[in-house]
Amino acid sequence: MQANAFGNSPYSIRNFQPSDFDKYALLLAEAEKLEPTGRCASPLVVANQLERPNYFPEQDLFILLIDNIVGYIDVKPELGIGRVVLDCWVHPEHRRKGLATKLLSYATDRANKLGATVVHANIGEDNTVAMKVLHGLGFSPVRRYLELEVDITRVGGLDKAESDPDCRHLQPGEEAKLTQLQNCAFAGSWGYNPNTVEEITFRIHSNTFSRDDIILIYKKDKAIGYCWTGISCEEGKPSIRKGRILMLGVIPDYRLKGIGEKLVLAGLARLRSKGLQFTELTVDSENKAACTLYRSIGFEVQVNTFWYQKVINQETGAR
Repeated sequence: MQANAFGNSPYSIRNFQPSDFDKYALLLAEAEKLEPTGRCASPLVVANQLERPNYFPEQDLFILLIDNIVGYIDVKPELGIGRVVLDCWVHPEHRRKGLATKLLSYATDRANKLGATVVHANIGEDNTVAMKVLHGLGFSPVRRYLELEVDITRVGGLDKAESDPDCRHLQPGEEAKLTQLQNCAFAGSWGYNPNTVEEITFRIHSNTFSRDDIILIYKKDKAIGYCWTGISCEEGKPSIRKGRILMLGVIPDYRLKGIGEKLVLAGLARLRSKGLQFTELTVDSENKAACTLYRSIGFEVQVNTFWYQKVINQETGAR
């Protein structure tokens, strides 16, 4: 797509092209340096993200240009629940010029073409400028999430969890089992888009994970829950890197029976084995059972984030 300038502005916006990769990766690294989020912005990881299933960067990713790439907006389709999720960043030197608003208009047009019913964006509690922009464009807050952290060295029971006979790592060829387990555990949860075997397989075989990072818990021969662990950012020394519990789920019939606690402890034991001291996770503030569990283990709230929503196309929102 040819770059589309607006008015007399020196800026233009167009779709990402493969030739943009090096400059785009540099922008993401700069964004992480200036405003850290814990995401890894190495070229290898960025390339991997652009190749994920059901995502087409030449249609779903827009870049903001002047003499270089100075911003972007990423449109992540989750059409199983009728939504797209936006990720937008503009370099601080180019803010307060209405550029994020322009990017959002491109993203909304793309969401319409995809047939999405809602557009979502996740904003940190201190990002008042982004909140103001979203409010002005018809977005409203619909959910509050908590970012939690725990010092693993202060958590008891990890040695026992590490040798729990009911837990084991994901085995080769179990991608379909994990997909079914995850979709069952999160069915009906706000913002959860059911995964396909292709998507789970891609993620497992990406350069940031291994099967040993995924722990399944069994009742006899039946998998009833799982804990998927990772590292917030691969950059830096092990002493300053942080572990992350990416997803943790228990199928409905086995909830409130201590299974979740076993999985959290098994996940923390896995991260401890990598030499990590701190672990983070994200939880929906309305998931009271999960919040109570994590706090009982020692997790503490670090920050709140808010999901903003704009309904488009139809009158129904995401589940």
